[in-house]
Amino acid sequence: MIQRFLLSAALIVGAMVVQVSILARLGLPGAVPDLLLLVVIGLALVYGHVTGCLIGFFGGLFIDLAPPSDHAVGRYALVLCVVGYVAGLMKPETGHLRSVMTPLMVVAAAAVGSTLLYAGVGALVGDTAARHVGLTGLLISSVIYDVLLAPFVVPVVMALARRTVTDPAAGAGQGPAPKPRRIGLNRRGTFFNDRGTRSGGASGLGTVPGFGPGSGSGSGKSGRGGVLSRIGGKTHQN
Repeated sequence: MIQRFLLSAALIVGAMVVQVSILARLGLPGAVPDLLLLVVIGLALVYGHVTGCLIGFFGGLFIDLAPPSDHAVGRYALVLCVVGYVAGLMKPETGHLRSVMTPLMVVAAAAVGSTLLYAGVGALVGDTAARHVGLTGLLISSVIYDVLLAPFVVPVVMALARRTVTDPAAGAGQGPAPKPRRIGLNRRGTFFNDRGTRSGGASGLGTVPGFGPGSGSGSGKSGRGGVLSRIGGKTHQN
């Protein structure tokens, strides 16, 4: 979360500085290329609609307060808040876009929607600062500038944002690593498998001389009885 906040703040500040100090002074006809709009769209496509909405609001509020501001405070914050929310709804489930045209379509729709919403809010609050340009000229120029600038901004922003996202499904479906199989000899000379159990014979001791089905306690007793009988016979003979 901290990495997302730091990255979003750095991108918003950088976009605002470039937009105010460079793009706004190019003297292009119609609207000014909206670099901050492209940054909000790129972050929303990776982080989702909730984070995109918050990023858009604070980014718009920041540029509302930054000089030279010629409109009512909160006007652009509302516009970018709506743009960030709608763009975040287009976030792919896999985290990667399948088509290159998707960001361009989102940018074109956001350029039109933000211009109309900005003009509508301005009409409600009585802000006539941009009436001399004309709404049609603003729509056409904003779409052209933003779409032309989008391939150089949106993919870079999305690539940076993906580095701060940890995929919780990356390790899903993968159990713990299997333990290595141990095969060798135990102290009695018998083989054991990966669970450490002894193999061989009915009781697991058939491979060791003196153990197993044929060398039980009964056979031991009979052997001792034969030896004693032979010893007794020799004593009786003597």
